[in-house]
Amino acid sequence: MSVITIPMNDLVNTLAREQLKADLPEVRPGDTVRVSVRVVEGNRERLQNFEGVVLRVRNGGLDRQITVRRIASGIGVERTFLMHSPRVEKIELVKHGHARRAALYFLRDRVGKAATLREKRR
Repeated sequence: MSVITIPMNDLVNTLAREQLKADLPEVRPGDTVRVSVRVVEGNRERLQNFEGVVLRVRNGGLDRQITVRRIASGIGVERTFLMHSPRVEKIELVKHGHARRAALYFLRDRVGKAATLREKRR
């Protein structure tokens, strides 16, 4: 009886390729997105939308992350989402913002209209 050996790296890459989502939009810092997240409460499951400005994008294949910031009741709330996670149902691009840097941490210090980015011209 012969045993077929597969290098571990190939096995991990094969499993990772199965988890990748194909319908994700091209998201960049400054864009406003609406992320539909699957939330589990007890034995019930529902979708909850989180809409805000993308502060940063970390590219890493299966581990690709976006950090989204929104103002809720006058308080800034940031959430980091794994884009290929099964908990993330869908990501909708609401509008393209004009950003000149890769991480928009300066938005944390701004409130109200000062925290808005102008829309990218097409």
